[in-house]
Amino acid sequence: MALPLTTGCAAQRRRVRDRLTFMLQPALNAPTPALLDALTRVVGPAHAVRAGDPAQGKYLREWRDRYVGASPLVVRPGSTAEVAEILRLCHAARTGVVPQSGNTGLVGGQIPFEGGTEIVLSLDRMTAIRAVDADGFTLTAEAGVTLAAVQEAARAVGLMFALSMASEGSACLGGSLATNAGGLSVLAHGTARAQVLGIEAVLADGRVFGGLSSLKKDNTGYDLRDLLIGSEGTLGVITAATVRLVAPPRDVATAFATLPSMDGLVPLFRLAQEQAGPGLTAFEFMSARAMAFVARHGQVAVPGNVDAPCSVLLEVSTAEAERGQPVIEAILAEALDRGLITDARVAASAAQQAAMWRPREQMSDVQKHEGGSIKHDVSLPVSRVPEFLERAAAIVERVCPGARPVPFGHLGDGNVHYNVSQPVGADKAAFLALWEPMSAAIHDLVAGMGGSISAEHGIGRMKRDALRRFKDPVALDMMCAIKSALDPNGILNPGKVL
Repeated sequence: MALPLTTGCAAQRRRVRDRLTFMLQPALNAPTPALLDALTRVVGPAHAVRAGDPAQGKYLREWRDRYVGASPLVVRPGSTAEVAEILRLCHAARTGVVPQSGNTGLVGGQIPFEGGTEIVLSLDRMTAIRAVDADGFTLTAEAGVTLAAVQEAARAVGLMFALSMASEGSACLGGSLATNAGGLSVLAHGTARAQVLGIEAVLADGRVFGGLSSLKKDNTGYDLRDLLIGSEGTLGVITAATVRLVAPPRDVATAFATLPSMDGLVPLFRLAQEQAGPGLTAFEFMSARAMAFVARHGQVAVPGNVDAPCSVLLEVSTAEAERGQPVIEAILAEALDRGLITDARVAASAAQQAAMWRPREQMSDVQKHEGGSIKHDVSLPVSRVPEFLERAAAIVERVCPGARPVPFGHLGDGNVHYNVSQPVGADKAAFLALWEPMSAAIHDLVAGMGGSISAEHGIGRMKRDALRRFKDPVALDMMCAIKSALDPNGILNPGKVL
């Protein structure tokens, strides 16, 4: 539910609305031919893609095709100095800039608007691993490096970078930090923000924030690193980061279990936490329909009973060799005795572990084969996830009879990907036209249950209006003040977040 509008709260919201109106409609200019030429000279003609060039396509469309924008110029700088000069020129000209790295975002934050007046600043050429300090457990990489490449560089020195997600082969470090991405290891290692020690970023006017510290402790003033992480390119363009590395576990045990109902999720999670402690590194849940979609379209073997009401993927990691499997087997044995699960399988090899993960990794992709999908990335108190799933299903049926909820997610951190596929045989466009009323109803439920309308995907363009409905008005006012201070001309990712 939206916050109650008491007299004081209403006044606050009016003030915030006025400030937001200014932010949403900045006095920006379309780039002149002279500016386009100047930007092209900064990066060189080979790295500047003008409107009409087919090479622009991959920068203007997000993978679900929900947002398709236009731009007079895509610039691909190769250094922080070039990023700084681009922003200096655009700041002086009051021309909007949309930062982008891997273009894997799911809320439209990395896509320019359809008007075709914003410059796209792609960081896909900034792919250097600048430094690896194995003794200090840190690595410094540029924004265009993929998460998979960062992980590989960490493995080369016997360490691990824990930020991991299904799209890590294409998702880049800069975008992942700009959205404070979550992924598959949040339960044990936290979101992207928790895995960063230092940030290098370019501000709207071209000044470079050189915060690439590797210090574990630094209390000298405001934490500007955490301010930039999660700001979605609206406060500065992240060009590099120093990230934490960790020692890899000596043993990893993976299991796949089926449950008689969603009601067993929380008791099973509590049991796993009690038995494994901090060694519980993954607890992923998948609904019956989600598993059925994988079985139908995923071209992978589905472990367990595909018709089970709920499936769970558990992972236990230990610092001791050959310790993970006894722990996970003890969890499953007690869960069977208590009737929390109906069946379980423990991976006996690395190949079997990978096979157990594949259905979970394909959850989003397989839904494309079932027509239109309305997606929600929400978080709730862990104890209330089963209640949410039951109440949300009733809302879906009310908004669109016959629509098919396909929930799955990271139960350990309360993150539910509450996706809804169109009714069988329905018109896709007509179904997707219900996106706003469907999301408004789901978000009302989430807020009323003490949850968040954005768990790990950010706000971008998709949830901007919802943010204004649900965010505390004082928090919104503070956000607007920060934006005004760091980007007075409003050129950084205009129309996103605020």
